Amino acid sequence: MKNAILISFLILSIFFTNAQEKDEINNANEVKINGLYLVLGAVEVTYERLLNEESGVGVSVFLPIDDEINDDIDYYISPYYRMYFGKKYASGFFVEGFGLLSSIKEYTFDSFGNFNEESVTDFALGIGVGGKWITKRGFLAELNFGVGRNLFNGDSIDDYVGKLGITLGYRF
Repeated sequence: MKNAILISFLILSIFFTNAQEKDEINNANEVKINGLYLVLGAVEVTYERLLNEESGVGVSVFLPIDDEINDDIDYYISPYYRMYFGKKYASGFFVEGFGLLSSIKEYTFDSFGNFNEESVTDFALGIGVGGKWITKRGFLAELNFGVGRNLFNGDSIDDYVGKLGITLGYRF
């Protein structure tokens, strides 16, 4: 009798463990918005697709909504790949590699003293670190920081780029 109860318990625990893993795989999409940039006058929206329990790929799009920020940067699009080191499914501490395609405004004066504005597009590669916390219902918070280097127009615009985020989102 004790063996039958023990075997039944083991079978049920295996079933529930598999059900949890399947549920995590079904919830493999995240949408996020960077709250820090909202306060500063810009919008950064991110979509991430979780590949497995320890990695994901995503893309962030940054658009300024405040004229002060719009004077410096037109937009950026940043694809990334992340490796997670937490105990929960795709959460906890992470390291990411990212690309960043950006259009930045450059201001110059010509030889006659005329003021010129030009948009310069460049692509950067970089690395970042951060942390992600998620609730049982799928709401998440994330802190991240990254730095990269422009590859093509370093002589006309800044050599380095940075990413900073205090992000809120939802996993579905």
